[in-house]
Amino acid sequence: MVLYPSKGILDTWAALGNEGWDFDTLAPYFRKFGTDHPPPQSAKDTVGLNYHDERLNGKGPVHVSYGEGYNAMNAAWMRTFDELGLDMTGDPRSGKAFGAFQNPCSIHPETKTRSFSANAYYNPEVASSPNLVVLTEALVKKVNFGSSDGDVLATGVQIVTKDGLEKTVSARVEVVLSAGTFHTAQLLELSGENVQNHPLVCQSFEVNDGVPSGDVLRDGNVLNTVVGQYQATREGPMGQSTLTSAYLPVADHNGLLSKDAKKSLLDAHEAHSNSTSGKLIRSLLESSDEPSSQYLLFPGQITINDHPVNMAEYILPSRPENYITVMTILNHPFSRGTVHITSPDVKVLPAWDPKYNSNPLDLELLARNVQFVEKMVGTEPFSSLLKPGGSRLPDLKGDDLEKAKEIVRQRQISVFHVSGSCAMLPRGQGGVVDERLHVYGVKNLRVVDASSFPVEPLGNIQSTVYAVAERAADMIKEDRREGGAAEPLIVNWRPYALTHERVEIDDGCEYVMLYYN
Repeated sequence: MVLYPSKGILDTWAALGNEGWDFDTLAPYFRKFGTDHPPPQSAKDTVGLNYHDERLNGKGPVHVSYGEGYNAMNAAWMRTFDELGLDMTGDPRSGKAFGAFQNPCSIHPETKTRSFSANAYYNPEVASSPNLVVLTEALVKKVNFGSSDGDVLATGVQIVTKDGLEKTVSARVEVVLSAGTFHTAQLLELSGENVQNHPLVCQSFEVNDGVPSGDVLRDGNVLNTVVGQYQATREGPMGQSTLTSAYLPVADHNGLLSKDAKKSLLDAHEAHSNSTSGKLIRSLLESSDEPSSQYLLFPGQITINDHPVNMAEYILPSRPENYITVMTILNHPFSRGTVHITSPDVKVLPAWDPKYNSNPLDLELLARNVQFVEKMVGTEPFSSLLKPGGSRLPDLKGDDLEKAKEIVRQRQISVFHVSGSCAMLPRGQGGVVDERLHVYGVKNLRVVDASSFPVEPLGNIQSTVYAVAERAADMIKEDRREGGAAEPLIVNWRPYALTHERVEIDDGCEYVMLYYN
């Protein structure tokens, strides 16, 4: 899925002290990373995909497209929001729109395969470049530091190869960490305190006979047929777009909250929103057009186990009935989690505590959004998809606020949009990097990944990660022109360890990427 942040949230980045990180400055970078393919006529006809503004199309290496084969669920979702007066107010890429929409995906429309950073940016021409070396299956043990004229310098990194040899890769001018929210903090030996993640609440509803549901794939024969069809022709259910979204301001069982109702709710929890970022998030929630929540339609049941170890445990059908799931996502959580190293051994994963609902405002907002789901699923034509008196997971109706809170407690999971552990904030506010993405206290160490986000953007963070990387690339080139030739050493994945040997990098090499496969 490719979703885009709102103007309000990116302007918040700038308001927190990061000049040049507002929506208008970043907008060109969202168009730079991807090539937007227009929706097919079938999508326009079936799900009313007429809000696509071609003026916002980009031209970049990642392919962004809309699928075909939309089904009754997708169409009913769109028409139900229309019935509620919540049809899309514009193109989601504009930064100012809300309502129900069909989200594009990073899929090449011709090959029907995923388009992502590796196959989009690392093409044969780039791979053959004499000034780039990519070291695969190299796990980074640590960043090496030295000093010069009183400044702390990043001199390179220690890595471990797949053969167990420890080597040193030296950086002439700069080291760039892109190891992700957890592992960048681990490499810096920091305890990330600004960690954010969109909490997601799943409500599954039994559908009428004949309504498409991914739960039919529990039948091995059906699964083999569907997979075989996709492998042979790139068509069939696996080649269709099945996920449909909606962005909305704060809503409950009556629909969108009024300005007075939002103010009353936020005033009652003023003590929980008085941090610098909290006050800015509050101002976004008080806006009439800022999407504080995302709703997502998933074509199957979601099972919440006590101790899941992988995603398959969530989506493999455990109940015999066929379901669809409405997911509720809080776009601007007030709660902040942590990530801590647990061992000096870099092979040991850091510990992440998301601290969901540690700020009680998050529970209040999520519960009201769950109440809205109750209103939506009871509205035609979506209600006709559901079996009258059918099962639901959990076996609770969110028509009452306290019951809605219990649904949140029982059915809340991660949506895997973790960010913020090395936030781009003023140092006095706990920031780790400055507005040029330099780590405070180190002259030549940069962080370029989601860990630098000061406040989590709404929706999936894929597009924002790409845009930040494109902006960082321009910054690196600007600094190179100002300071002379710079050869960044880019740490692209995560740590490992063993014996010491030096890696000699050719003098003509300007960029080294360490990638653990």
